[in-house]
Amino acid sequence: MRRLSDLPFIVILMGIGSAAMYLPAAHGFAARDYDVSRAFFYSATICLMLTVLIAIATAANRGGHPSRNQLLTLLATFTALPVMLALPFSEAVPSTTFYSAWWEMVSSLTSTGASLFEPDRLPATVHLWRALVGWMGGFFVLVTAAAILAPMNLGGFEVLSGAPAGQGAVFSGQAARAAGPADRIRRHTLTLLPAYAGLTLALWIGLILGGDGALTAACHAMSTLSTSGISPKGGLAGNGAGIWGEVTIFVFLVFGLSRRLYPSGRTMREARSLRSDPELRMALLIVTVVPSLLFLRHWIGALEVDEVKDTQAALRALWGTVFTVLSFLTTTGFESAAWAEARDWSGLASPGLILAGLAVIGGGVATTAGGVKLLRVYALFRHGEREIERLIHPASLGGGGPEARRLRRQGAQMAWIFFMLFALSIAVTMLGLALCGLDFVASTSFAVAALSTTGHLTALAAEAPLPWSELNDAARAITAAAMVLGRLETLAIIALLNPDFWRV
Repeated sequence: MRRLSDLPFIVILMGIGSAAMYLPAAHGFAARDYDVSRAFFYSATICLMLTVLIAIATAANRGGHPSRNQLLTLLATFTALPVMLALPFSEAVPSTTFYSAWWEMVSSLTSTGASLFEPDRLPATVHLWRALVGWMGGFFVLVTAAAILAPMNLGGFEVLSGAPAGQGAVFSGQAARAAGPADRIRRHTLTLLPAYAGLTLALWIGLILGGDGALTAACHAMSTLSTSGISPKGGLAGNGAGIWGEVTIFVFLVFGLSRRLYPSGRTMREARSLRSDPELRMALLIVTVVPSLLFLRHWIGALEVDEVKDTQAALRALWGTVFTVLSFLTTTGFESAAWAEARDWSGLASPGLILAGLAVIGGGVATTAGGVKLLRVYALFRHGEREIERLIHPASLGGGGPEARRLRRQGAQMAWIFFMLFALSIAVTMLGLALCGLDFVASTSFAVAALSTTGHLTALAAEAPLPWSELNDAARAITAAAMVLGRLETLAIIALLNPDFWRV
């Protein structure tokens, strides 16, 4: 009899998704929203039975090409699995179409967090389901980054190794390299789940102690750790936790900056101390310099309207800037309540272009954050720094040892290739959205928000908020594909198109 881990990974994910539907069913029953509760309970039962039948039918199948199967599983997870997850959503919200429900689940599972609905239109149980799907999607990204993408030199690990994408391994130890995909997935799941769930539980308790309701605190805790930014209130403004809630969320946003803050980071090669972690150092530089420049901009604006003496407003503006910068750098997209106060204090509009740039940079490799990733930006930064040194001293030798030289050369080359592919993806997505009738500003905002998996960016990137609900069916299909591409990354899709992957 085959073990559970021997089943196709997508079948296991279907079983987990089906079982997870019972949680919102229980919540709807406790809240006396019986119609919504029945929608989730019936959907969970039907999907679970279907999963069992598929598991029985595929139990005797022979395994194919491991790398090909892994990448196909990743692609199917973000495209086909939302079809099943959308079933209770469409039943609980009868005023919507199944296509819109599928789009919502793609947005949640890729931790984009964009929504076609106003918060008041969805029942509380549906908000819980969106946050739960985003939380599961974030955990799936963590596990697959360490167990699948890292051994294949994808997802940012190609910068560390200097080897071509799709080759090599960045695990330490002969046994780790020789382990099969199922063993690696199981090992990293057992390693990451206690930490991921424990951090979510700690943040949930902290937000409740700060004054948030249980449901709001749970949604914000799950969306913070998964960097989805999903909120039943539409954001952090007006929540009971207030400034305490923002400070608590700020602490947990740091986990989107480096994989070394998670237990799985210790099993990877070149596991340095946190003090010398290049991603954390780059993030510290960004979170220090960008808020300082933005605060200086607001201070000059306040000087013109004679509001500089309002020290309390200045401190709130500074905090709102620091929090919002870190939130968009990790592609979470939460906006501080003090971010709007900064505009009122100075009379200046929000610099949406800077927030878009932060979302494009993104968080750490093998974290739940999206974007280009800090490690790639760091490699390009070190390469540029070395090129400037060579302009001044052409005969100088770059120090730092072989690892630093590999990062500045092969690592920077791979980072530049990915950056160009990311920019090309933005251009293609913008062109597709323009053909759907969107203007330049709207197509740019939606393209960057989808590819960086920062759904809330459209509310701040332009002069006026751009709602996702105004997209037509064709534009929604394009943005859904962009979300999947932004989460899987272009190099993984290119590796899937490699002819060697299809040779038995």
